[in-house]
Amino acid sequence: MNKFLFKQVDNIGLILFRVVFGLLIATEAIGAIFTGWVRRTLVDTPFTFNFIGFDFLQYLQGDAMYYYFVIMGIFGIFVMLGYKYRFSMIVYAIMWTAVYLMQKSSYNNHYYLMMLLCWIMALLPANRWFSLDAKINPEIKSPAMPRWVLLILILQVWIVYTFASVAKFYPDWLDASMPALLMSSKNDYWLIGPLLQINWVHWTIAYTGIFFDLLIVPLMLWKRTRLLGFVISVFFHLFNSIVFQIGIFPYMSIAFALFFFSPEILQKRFLPKKIVYSGNDIIVPKHKYLIIGVFSIYFLFQLGLPLRHWFFKDDVLWTEEGHRLSWRMMLRSKSGSLTVWVKDKATGEKERYNYGKLLGSKQQAAVTTKPDLMWQLAQKIKTLESEKGRDVAVYMDSYVRVNNGVHIPFIDPNVDLAAENWHPFKHSEWILPSPKDYKEKSAEK
Repeated sequence: MNKFLFKQVDNIGLILFRVVFGLLIATEAIGAIFTGWVRRTLVDTPFTFNFIGFDFLQYLQGDAMYYYFVIMGIFGIFVMLGYKYRFSMIVYAIMWTAVYLMQKSSYNNHYYLMMLLCWIMALLPANRWFSLDAKINPEIKSPAMPRWVLLILILQVWIVYTFASVAKFYPDWLDASMPALLMSSKNDYWLIGPLLQINWVHWTIAYTGIFFDLLIVPLMLWKRTRLLGFVISVFFHLFNSIVFQIGIFPYMSIAFALFFFSPEILQKRFLPKKIVYSGNDIIVPKHKYLIIGVFSIYFLFQLGLPLRHWFFKDDVLWTEEGHRLSWRMMLRSKSGSLTVWVKDKATGEKERYNYGKLLGSKQQAAVTTKPDLMWQLAQKIKTLESEKGRDVAVYMDSYVRVNNGVHIPFIDPNVDLAAENWHPFKHSEWILPSPKDYKEKSAEK
């Protein structure tokens, strides 16, 4: 065990990844301002759907978020330069985690992965070479790191890709109808738009997605297929960047290749002045059991969270219960309609409620298909009406469509959602059963 985990290996992959990762997270923060993401998501909206239990983060909304993201960008640059690295990485991790938890209307698996990597990188010795920290304090300079550092990064990447592949094994992906639906909105793309509407392209996307996610890490681990895997990875992620426009994630994914190539190749290509470590030292730290314990628990959660939806009643594609934090990427398209009613408990008067005044456009779109957001909206309405001196019940008429199906009732309209408790580990019975035959219903119409 000591030899496997604590043998010293060359650290050039981690050093180079720190530089790229710092640049990317700085770009993510500053880019969020210039693309209008901060304004649309955190400034113009009077209310955001935070992760349940993190309501206090609502107080971070408003114009101050521009300064908040500028500060994040600065710390991202510090990470890239390796300046006060651990402090800078921890601060960025805290700030990004707060951004992630304060809103769900712009939920993205890539944001979740970035949060995890921020915390992992904060624990790693990524400033031991090619950094301002090493220049200012040469005592920390080292060409090596313990092998466990490399192993946890590779394992994290492997988990992401594997679960992303497994999640695609459902009918609408396997028959290429979901990729076709995804591509239908890309018809106006210059040059490639018409190509993306061809049937064989949809089938190629469907099965390339499955096999790429399933095999890319094994391809990169085996020396004979490593270069092939890298070429495929570059093409795959650049395609995703162009077609789906998903920010820094494709480039961060390409950078994962730094953990697989030999130190000699990386040193020759990128850091010719770096010493290549070739020793066989095994340095066992005093806190080795803490390291093993912390990461064992962490990876148990990483394996368990994507599986938890199997313990919920009904289909996760319909209920959304267990969808987040599970690497279920671009698997389905959902649209819906929502009408909210409030009933004054004192007078019995029932009236339609204009919930649009509470939400921005992104929140309005998200709330029509996500049951936890509907529940949070009901709690917010009840609180606002209570401040006016009214005790109200909140009912919702909701219709949801999955992929190419038809709109079907989603929420029990007779349940007062404001009176319901939220159970994170239990199915909400006010979500109506999933339509097992929605495709047939669609065909009938």
